[in-house]
Amino acid sequence: MASKYLNPKADVLFKLVFGEHEDLLMSLLNALLPLPADGQIESLEYLTPQMVPENPAKKNSIVDVRCKDRQGRIFIVEMQMHWNEEFRQRVILNASKAVVRQLDQGEDYTLIQPVYSLNLVNDKCFDLGDDEFYHDYAIVNVAHTDRIIKGLRFVFVELPKFKPQTILEKKMAVLWLRFLTEVSEKSDEVPAELLENAETSKALGIIERSAMNEAQLYAYERFWDAVTNERVLINGGYKKGHEEGLAEGHERGLAEGREEGRAEGLAEGEAKGREKGLAEGEAIGMAKERARSKARQLETARCLKAAGLAVSLISQSTGLSVEEIEQLNI
Repeated sequence: MASKYLNPKADVLFKLVFGEHEDLLMSLLNALLPLPADGQIESLEYLTPQMVPENPAKKNSIVDVRCKDRQGRIFIVEMQMHWNEEFRQRVILNASKAVVRQLDQGEDYTLIQPVYSLNLVNDKCFDLGDDEFYHDYAIVNVAHTDRIIKGLRFVFVELPKFKPQTILEKKMAVLWLRFLTEVSEKSDEVPAELLENAETSKALGIIERSAMNEAQLYAYERFWDAVTNERVLINGGYKKGHEEGLAEGHERGLAEGREEGRAEGLAEGEAKGREKGLAEGEAIGMAKERARSKARQLETARCLKAAGLAVSLISQSTGLSVEEIEQLNI
């Protein structure tokens, strides 16, 4: 049996909830953006989500929701299922274009209003620990980070890392993030807190399966097919890259191993050669010394024998045997 609700992270539903209901979008932005207490959003006007580039040869960039408030501040909201570096670059580009397009040629720069980019990512994209899911980027002085240039603000929320207990003091932030992370087509029931709150309860009513028409349900299914295919491609690319990296690493390791082996073999061979050469040289030296010593013994014995000394005394004096002395020619 199909569940009552659909997944609000799907493109068609996210735009349906936040792209057509100003009160819900305003609640989301006030809850998740780093706005001052006296700078909360009080009204919104939707702008076209299409950001047309200056160069016609470049592709248009479609954002999920784009709006401005009564003060003229611009807000860009995107829901991204998979993280990649291209998405981060696109976020920077879209926010920068939103700044540039505020003025016509010749207008005063003081008319430029801040641009806030809120990016909800259903993926882990920052290597800053499992407890850090909220990332607020501003233009700051490197040495004095409390000095901020107002104009651009980027907020990234890693939905898989979100845990309600991490921001208990921000009730609406918790409720909206629970709405995005705990409700899906697998949800038979939703948290009571979401039903009790007026904004999230309204959003739940919008994403009920029964509220969808045939075209919306078809778009919903197509979206998840695309997400699955993209994930397969990403995983396939990762696996291929991993395997190629292993093969390259293995081959490089073998080459380095062979090189190290040759070097170690040469070093070991040289060491053993020196050791053997020293041993052989020492043996030859000792043999020569023994031969010289023997010759001296024989010459001494010959002289003593010629002088008529007894053979037994000559043996004691030279260390030669009696037989060796008797064989000497005088």
